[in-house]
Amino acid sequence: MDTGNLMTELRRLALEAGAEIMAIYNADDFDVEKKGDDSPVTVADLAADKLIHAGLTAAFPDIPIVTEEQADSHTLSASRFLIVDPLDGTKEFIKRRGDFTVNIALVEDGTPIRGVVYAPAKARLFYTDADGFAVEETGPFDLSSPGATTPMRVGASDNAALVVVASKSHRDAATDDYINKYSVASSTSAGSSLKFCLVAAGEADLYPRLGRTMEWDTAAGDAVLRGAGGKVVRFDDHTPLTYGKDGFANPFFIAYAPGVALKPA
Repeated sequence: MDTGNLMTELRRLALEAGAEIMAIYNADDFDVEKKGDDSPVTVADLAADKLIHAGLTAAFPDIPIVTEEQADSHTLSASRFLIVDPLDGTKEFIKRRGDFTVNIALVEDGTPIRGVVYAPAKARLFYTDADGFAVEETGPFDLSSPGATTPMRVGASDNAALVVVASKSHRDAATDDYINKYSVASSTSAGSSLKFCLVAAGEADLYPRLGRTMEWDTAAGDAVLRGAGGKVVRFDDHTPLTYGKDGFANPFFIAYAPGVALKPA
């Protein structure tokens, strides 16, 4: 595969979807509905999904595509596929808190190897380059050509003073109990896949997730973090988190910089 062309398309589609999302975000009002699992969905989720799915289908007709908003129709047997969350952090979007992202990733043999995470309300764009290394592009963003990029590397973690990031909308007592096993200098909350990117950028050391997520929630951020030298493992046995699972549901997991001495579950 021409990974340079792949990332050009993923970057462009993420930016175009982000523009659609922000037009709705900045409107006076928008409708919110409930899906079958009682999670919210907005017209922005659906518009971004339609745009990204059409673009990926046109650019990569031979690669299966899994998207959150079309998940009920997906069955997957391929070892390589594209996976999309067109608007990750819908609750943050609805509350107009800005912590939402567009996530697109390529998975191969169970591992997300390329990905893009775009936070349009925060004007932050993270992705893997053609060689799989993570970068952050500084705006303003041009659809036709990338701007200046900064390489991303996880931090050199100090286990006596870790920086922890956790979910803004889904933080619970079990998560706090696990975080309390560490020596924490500071703890913050963030929405969507931005948490992976904060670890990838060296702005945090550890992101534990003890709650329900789906593969489209995590694949792009996982790819960026791995491209920055980080790791994502299952919470229970610390083996690598894998993708392409039946139903696309993730187990609990931990995303972290390798310098962190992980505590047992």
